[in-house]
Formats: sequence, C-alpha cells, structure tokens
Amino acid sequence: MVGSVLEPWLQGSCFPMLLTDNLAANSTIIKSIGDVGAARGVGVFEVGVDGQDTNVTQAQLSPVVSQARRLRQVSWCVMVVVVSDDPAFLTAFADWSLNGRLLVWSTRLLVVTRLPREDLGALLVSHWTFSMMNTLVVNDETSASDKRYSMLVHLPYSPDGARVVQVASWTPTSGLRYLTPPTLFPEKYTNFYGTTINVTAFPYEPYWQKSTEGNTTRYSGTDYDQLVAVSQALNFTFRVLPSRSWNEVTDQLRIRKAFMATVVYAVIPQELERWDFTFAYEQIAVKFAMATPVITPSWLSFYYPLSGQVWIGVLACTLTVCFTLVKITRRKTWQTRHGVLSTGSVVLESVGTLLGQGLYGRISTSHSNHTLVGTWLFFGVVMGTAYRASLIASLTLPRLPPRPETVEELVKVVDRVTIRSSNCSYKNFFLNSESSAFKELGSMMVERDVTDGINAALKMKSAHVSSPLNMQLIISRNFAKLDGTSPLYLGKEKLLQVSLAWAVPHDAPYTPQVDKCLRIISQNQNSIQVASAHA
Repeated sequence: MVGSVLEPWLQGSCFPMLLTDNLAANSTIIKSIGDVGAARGVGVFEVGVDGQDTNVTQAQLSPVVSQARRLRQVSWCVMVVVVSDDPAFLTAFADWSLNGRLLVWSTRLLVVTRLPREDLGALLVSHWTFSMMNTLVVNDETSASDKRYSMLVHLPYSPDGARVVQVASWTPTSGLRYLTPPTLFPEKYTNFYGTTINVTAFPYEPYWQKSTEGNTTRYSGTDYDQLVAVSQALNFTFRVLPSRSWNEVTDQLRIRKAFMATVVYAVIPQELERWDFTFAYEQIAVKFAMATPVITPSWLSFYYPLSGQVWIGVLACTLTVCFTLVKITRRKTWQTRHGVLSTGSVVLESVGTLLGQGLYGRISTSHSNHTLVGTWLFFGVVMGTAYRASLIASLTLPRLPPRPETVEELVKVVDRVTIRSSNCSYKNFFLNSESSAFKELGSMMVERDVTDGINAALKMKSAHVSSPLNMQLIISRNFAKLDGTSPLYLGKEKLLQVSLAWAVPHDAPYTPQVDKCLRIISQNQNSIQVASAHA
C-alpha cells in the first residue's frame, strides 16, 4: 500500500527518508519503502520512545531531525515518511520538525499511522507541520473483515473553511482510488477562499502609513497597495495586527501569529537567521542624514574675501611705502609747514589712504613725491574696490563649511549613528566588514526611531542611517523651513545597496504564491516605467 502511494513520487529523483519510533513493528512498511526507493537508497532514523513524555522524545528527536535536514539540503527532492501510532511521538515530531526547519513546501511529508479518525483529526488541526505543510496522512483503518487505508489531507483554506478531507483510499481489491482530482498532495495556497489572515507592519513612510479618524484606522503606502493586490489575486482578506514597535512586529512573525510582515525589510545575510523573505521587489541605496554645517559669526569673516597671498602682498606693499615715506620725510628738504613728520604720522597717512581716507596735507607736496603718493593712492583705490566687492559677494553668497559626504568623513565628525530597530542587523554587517571605516561606523550605531534619530542629528554630533526616500519625507514634513530649505542633508555616498522584501516565517509554505504575485507586480511597474521613459 505505502509503495503504491510513494511510487509516483520516487520514480523521479526524490530520495525517501524514514523516521519511526519502532523499526521492528513497522518492518513491512519499511520493506515496501525500501523496494520503491532502492535505486537511490533510503535514509532510516529510529527514535526510541518507550512511553517517555514529549520533552524527552523531543530531546531525542533533535539530533535526528538535524541530521535529516542536512540530508534534505543536499538532495534534489526529498519525501519524508513518518511511521508511528503514538500521538506523543507524532506531536514531538511536528514540534521539532518545525523548530529544526526539516520541511519546506517542496518536501512532501507522508505520515503512516493507525490512530482513530477523531484523534487524528485533532492532531492534524493543532500542528503547523500537519495542517499547513505539504502533508499526507495514510491512516490504517483495517477491521477484522475489511483491510482499508484512508489518505487524509488538512486543507486550511477551502470553500467550507479549514477541514480535513479524504483525498484517496486503498483496498487490496481496488487498489489506490482518488476521491478528489487525481493528486495526493493538493496545492493549498492558490486560493484562500476569502479567509481573513493576520499580517503585521509598522509605520514606515512611504511604504506603510497609518492614520486614525475617530475609531477608524486607515492604512496606505506602496506596501499596503501591494498587499491589497496580493490579497485580491489569492482571494483573502487581511487583518493588520497592532504593533507598538518593530520588535513586536518581529515577535508576532516569529510565533507565526502573523503570516507576513508586509513592510519593507532589507535582505541581508544577518536577517536570514531570524526569518525568510519574499521576492525582492525593490532596490534602494542606504544613506545617512545629518545636520547641515552652518556659518558661525567670526571676525575672520573680514579676512575671507581675499586670499592669504593677497593679504601678504598688501602688507608687504604697505610696509614698503611706509618705510620709503619715512625715509623721505626725514630729509630736511622734504620738511613741510608742519615740520619733519613723525613715523607714526606717515604710517597713519599711508594706511588711511589705503582705507579710503583723504590726505591731511601733511605729506610733502613736492613734485618729486607725487609719483609715489599717486601710485599708492591708485593701489588703495584698486585694493579697496576689490575688497569691498569680494566682501559683498561673500556676505551675499557665503562659503559654507565643508560637510561629510563619505563614510570616512562621517566617522571623523560624529559621536554616534542611529538606526531603526528593524535595521539592527546593519550594525553586525558593518562590524564584520573588512573596512576600518565601516567597522567604526558599526561600533557607533544605536537603535532609535527615524524621527528621534533625525532630531538627535540636529542637536548633537550624530547621524541617522535609513532609506533615502523615508528620510526625505520625514525631513520635508517635520523639519523643512517656510522657504523650502532644510537644516539636514543626505550624504552622497551609498553605505549599502540592498534589496527590499517582506519578511515571512522560516519555510512558510505560502511564500511561493506570494512571490508569484509580487513578481508580477514588479514586472508591471518596470514596464510602466520603461513606457514612461520612452513617451
């Protein structure tokens, strides 16, 4: 009987793995599995239960499931066969196969047992492994006068709701007979039949936005629009579970209270340790935002209109003229009606003319002195005009202080870098980088909300790292001035180029169907963008 069920699947390249709590008692079933899968061999694992409680059984199952998972990962196709009549063993297997990530949707699970139909129905409904994964139960319902096996599948979504259905039966006389369309492993997620499923998200503009009007909560954003499209394609409605933080979103996903976190997550290796991702439908560059450097009042503002070389030249010319005039006025032939001028008077006259002050007539008016004085006056006019023009220009269009644009420049001027809690894996990513600048950046990172992080960037030596589109919206809405300017800016360098996707629990069986919908949406969006570019 088991061989007739397995034969269609094992004739290809699938590899059978058997887990049981008693090899001796199930020798006939094991032999039939071996006969069908003999060409590729059979992986056989026995876990001794002997009436022990579920915790002990799970402890014994842990290394077995771990080894079976390694076999599954190196095999092209796997069918896992579990043979047991002990509800405790089946419960322990269901729990540990989920924790140990033994099964994915493409892995078919065949459970062979002799439990009463009522007990079996309760077992299938109460465990994710049996109810949601690609599981077929072969139940031995043989009586004294009739040898019969029933093939049962739990359908979480159907026109009649969640239910256990019989898809086939087997008897010695008629063999395997299908009671539904000819398949023992039906697809469970092409149609949810209007069922309400739980999703979770946290406001993150422009991808997911939340607004409240009275007692009504409304959602919007690009991710919300995608979720609506996916729900229409797969025929389900959704309930958004309230989440007060990104950590609560993660917790609801981890315990499978929510089917998906339908808001953007960055697909990086560190995140794969906590959950899986759907199809990556968008690419973004992660950047940093920090306060724009401002000009502080300083007496040096009078110095900036001219370069240092020009100031040195002006000083040299002034000293030369002063020295020459002092030497000339020391000669008695150059005495004026005021007598021999003092050195201080000559310096005052020279500097005064440079600053645009008129002559007091104390310097000799001899014709031989006109050339020097006239040249100096012309020099003062030229330099004064150039300085005033440059001063007006620098006050009208001030030269802003240099601002950090790269990682190397950023880590030199800030004391800390803030990130949202859902991006905490960025820190580990940067700390594990081979770049010293990225390592230093990672060591500065602390978790903060986007708005709090941007506020901190304005008040202290800090920067915030996130999606450019999200930061631009927050800055323009909450921090922009009336004239449209902003006290913050985004650095030019891309810290990361990441893909965005929704987060789902590990090995969620409905992910391929959601991926298909997201892929179609992404392709349509790309087609629209290309058409707009050519228009």
